[in-house]
Amino acid sequence: MQLVLINPYWNIFNKMWIIFITTIIMTILTIVCTVYQIKYIFKLNKISQIREDFSYAMVHDMKTPLSTIMMVQDMLRSGRLEGKPEIKNKYMNIAESETDHLFALTNKILTISKLENHKLEMNKTEVELTPIIEKLTEKFKAKAQKPVNFIISLQAKTAYADNDYLGEVISNLIDNAIKYSKESVEINITAEESERYTILKVRDNGLGISEADQKIIFHKYERAAAAKRSRRNGASGFGLGLNFVDQVIKAHEGRIFVNSTEGEFTEFTIYLPLETPNDKHNL
Repeated sequence: MQLVLINPYWNIFNKMWIIFITTIIMTILTIVCTVYQIKYIFKLNKISQIREDFSYAMVHDMKTPLSTIMMVQDMLRSGRLEGKPEIKNKYMNIAESETDHLFALTNKILTISKLENHKLEMNKTEVELTPIIEKLTEKFKAKAQKPVNFIISLQAKTAYADNDYLGEVISNLIDNAIKYSKESVEINITAEESERYTILKVRDNGLGISEADQKIIFHKYERAAAAKRSRRNGASGFGLGLNFVDQVIKAHEGRIFVNSTEGEFTEFTIYLPLETPNDKHNL
């Protein structure tokens, strides 16, 4: 007599191993796809929130200058400023300043859009730094609501850049330094030249930026914690300034870096490539 015992499970596994492996693979794929879908949903929600915040901030930022311009128009139309040339000129200057502010906001949005779509060309030439910086320092001293002291040291006198856009870049950095600062502001602007770059630095003694925020401040619509704190004290904007700066510097084939310590200082360093023989040939 002979007894033979056969394990049915082993026979089943031998016949169905392909189905088991396929099932495991499908389960893993389902889990991965579910996780990806959840992340995608969170990303869409974040984008939606960013758009909502941007729309609110943009409307809020544009509402104030529009209200001011309308007020000046009403004053002029009413005739109450007739015979008061000094007051009239004051109101006209305010309206002009607010109009420039609106124009700058609109131009900034359009410029970023063109830069991202590679449709904006830089008209790069050898520009004098001193006139640009002197004009900006005078402008911000006149309009600032707090004491502002500029310390200028320009070892490099020129830079190879688009004159208008370089002025906008420096203007944005100065504006941020004043907005997100303490009761008084000290801004150091320096320029030097290396073998390959003109190096511009804008340093302030303001609120500073945390290490975490330094990684995102150049992203569109992002706003550092210091900026959020300052908004309660009247600082305005909707997170386009530093993204604009970053995009313009990249369009110059340059680089920008930030170094900051919370409560002490913030320093932006810009590297602009020097004019090369190829650039001269293209001109």
